[in-house]
Amino acid sequence: MKKCLAIVATALVLAWGSRFPSAQAPQSPAFNSDTDGERIENLGALKKELRDYHDCTCKCGCYSHDLDVQADRAIAFLRERVERRRTGEKLALILDIDETSLSNYQERSDSNFEYAADAFDAWVESSQAPAIAGTLRLYKEARRLGVYVFFISTRPEWQRQATERNLRGQGYDNWQQLALAPPGSEAEPPGAFKTQERGKIATEGYTMVLNVGDHWSDLKGKPEAEFSVKYPDPFDSLP
Repeated sequence: MKKCLAIVATALVLAWGSRFPSAQAPQSPAFNSDTDGERIENLGALKKELRDYHDCTCKCGCYSHDLDVQADRAIAFLRERVERRRTGEKLALILDIDETSLSNYQERSDSNFEYAADAFDAWVESSQAPAIAGTLRLYKEARRLGVYVFFISTRPEWQRQATERNLRGQGYDNWQQLALAPPGSEAEPPGAFKTQERGKIATEGYTMVLNVGDHWSDLKGKPEAEFSVKYPDPFDSLP
């Protein structure tokens, strides 16, 4: 009897085991992703990196240091070029405004780097943008050397009073001309308005020796300055 029960028990175990295979050694976890999609960094991480770059707290560099390096290059060139100035030659320095002469970082950070026209216009009208230190040094050196200074900005013409008030309040107090974008120019390709304004300066007999901006569209397009210096600006989307 006992032998029969043992046979039956063995048969049950074998039958049960055939339904559930014996456990195997655990495999390593597997993962899959879309390689093309993964090449784009997370937006939140990018915004954090922007703030860290501005605050000089990341391995990606230091914004104020990088601005100063470029400003010093511009000043060095300007001094050397003035030494070669021909008799009667009117030398001109061209400066962009936003993120070149004045910093809008506070507004950009407050808006989480998302452009909203009404908020940005209100910021401009407040005339609170601080000067970028390196550019102010360049401006003062240009005035000391007798170089004429021209501001060219795609800010609209209706913001002239606020812009002039902001520039003067930050120490840019004696320029030759401030050119702002007329109505309708926003439909033109980036840089078209600035190219036209440089053409006017050249036609008036000035030698454009130096141009400083934070976008290539501030600098490129005939006629161009003898030497153009581009500032870093990862904070907006213009080319």
